[in-house]
Amino acid sequence: MAAKLQSSRDPYPFPKLQNDGDFVGSGVNQKYPYSEPTHIAQRQDPWNRLNTKCTLASSRREIYHNDPQAPNDSLDFVLKSQYDHHDQFLNAKNETLYQPETYTESHGRVLKNRVKEVIIPPPVMAHPLEVTAQKKRESIHSIKNAIESHHTQTTNRGYSRKPDGGFFSS
Repeated sequence: MAAKLQSSRDPYPFPKLQNDGDFVGSGVNQKYPYSEPTHIAQRQDPWNRLNTKCTLASSRREIYHNDPQAPNDSLDFVLKSQYDHHDQFLNAKNETLYQPETYTESHGRVLKNRVKEVIIPPPVMAHPLEVTAQKKRESIHSIKNAIESHHTQTTNRGYSRKPDGGFFSS
């Protein structure tokens, strides 16, 4: 059987969509990505704020950085360690070089750009009651919100008047 002959006819219609401009058809940008040029936009927040503020790591890399508490050499590093030979005898070598920043919070150095959380101590004996002051000063002559009781000064036997004019028996 004879081999199939390929048709020389182009199956795709005209115009040929071949590159970025005409492959998907003509497209128009609906919105330009930036409304201002870069040199003006970089003077405004948040870019300007992020560019002018340095992190702890970037400020430590500067040439004028000075940390007086940092050890000058390996001897200073060993002398500032927390190792006590009398209490921690035969510790591993890496444990003998732990610095105060590793163990304690009161070392006086800022290690991260974070606010330390202040832990509020629980009340004594975990007592649920709180001492509060009265927000509005009530008159001592007012009987509103007073606690009524059967223990009153009675002038008559049997019945007595309340300070507001009512009667009650005692």
